[in-house]
Amino acid sequence: MREVVVIGGGIVGLAVAWELRQRGVGVTVLEKEDHWAAHQTGHNSNVVHAGLYYKPGSFKARMSVAGNRSIVDFAKEHGVGVEVCGKLVVATSESELPALAVLAERAEANGVPAKVVSAAEAREYEPEVACVSALRVESTGIIDFPGICAALVRLLEESGADLRLSTPSLGIRPGATGGVEIATGREVLRADALVNCAGLHSDRVARLAGVTPRARIVPFRGEYYELRPERRHLVRGLIYPVPDASLPFLGVHLTRMLDGSVHAGPNAVLALRREGYRWGDVSVKDLAEVARYSGAWNLAKKYAYPIGLDEVRRSFSKRRFAASLAKLVPAVGPDDIVRHGSGVRAQALLPDGSMVDDFLIETAPNQVHVLNAPSPAATSALEIGKHVADEVSQSATSR
Repeated sequence: MREVVVIGGGIVGLAVAWELRQRGVGVTVLEKEDHWAAHQTGHNSNVVHAGLYYKPGSFKARMSVAGNRSIVDFAKEHGVGVEVCGKLVVATSESELPALAVLAERAEANGVPAKVVSAAEAREYEPEVACVSALRVESTGIIDFPGICAALVRLLEESGADLRLSTPSLGIRPGATGGVEIATGREVLRADALVNCAGLHSDRVARLAGVTPRARIVPFRGEYYELRPERRHLVRGLIYPVPDASLPFLGVHLTRMLDGSVHAGPNAVLALRREGYRWGDVSVKDLAEVARYSGAWNLAKKYAYPIGLDEVRRSFSKRRFAASLAKLVPAVGPDDIVRHGSGVRAQALLPDGSMVDDFLIETAPNQVHVLNAPSPAATSALEIGKHVADEVSQSATSR
């Protein structure tokens, strides 16, 4: 039986490991933290995406549409909380109608069940929403992604996988007789192949393995508020704005969670360390790495002013954050929201300053590196697992 080491214990790494185990491959999963789903998976919006926004034919489009079905089926099979509630993407002005029409066309091209509805029809779903028209997307849902990870861990343990927490990967080199060797500080593991699902550190792990990735990870923090319990009635499901095609992120939105709470956000600001969940989380090493990277400076030229500055202002101002939400639901005011938490998105950035728009997976002999897997990666995790397992097989047959 072949042996594969998977680096990273988030939902993508665990899904890859489970797919490999189902194919009869021996698996060891290495996670540097002391618990699973410690970073992106444990700090995201828990939305099951429909595949609405992505370029037809792209990895994201294909994997999110298929993943929408497979992750929901997996959750139901293994007793993980999930609800397919649908969402509204709302045009709040006539100027947004052309972009809404483009989204509707993209939904049709990707096979996403969606329909354009009038303002009156939108208010049948969300009585407090403000819009001139909206796109109703039926297959969007909410889910417990950490719960999915817990189920995957149980399955992996039962199948005999070797799962190791608090085990960083400190060195990677080709094996003397083939395969790869991974130094953990306690021992050197030997395997036939390596899969890198290290998320926020995926580019560093690739370089550790002797691979020069064509993109660099730059961390962006997304900060969330939530509605006070007595104001949760203002939102029944999920309400999103029409995204501005000139901007790299979707914009703040409102999401009712499985427990009935309503989360609002996220904004998008540069994180000051790769695991920087607060403004006070600062890493000189991480900042210096960003400062030395041409892609970061080229991105800043495009977005630092006024867009980036506005995001920073919104980070420090509850009034500004509430005003963004009020464009969608006018009844929301500053007194209706409280700080909830934040997540950090591992965004791959090219030297010209453009954000990698699709999932990015690079291979080397006996190695597969998942180098860009932000949203909708959690939705697509089981499908990414299948693709990466195929790549592992390819890396074996191409030697």
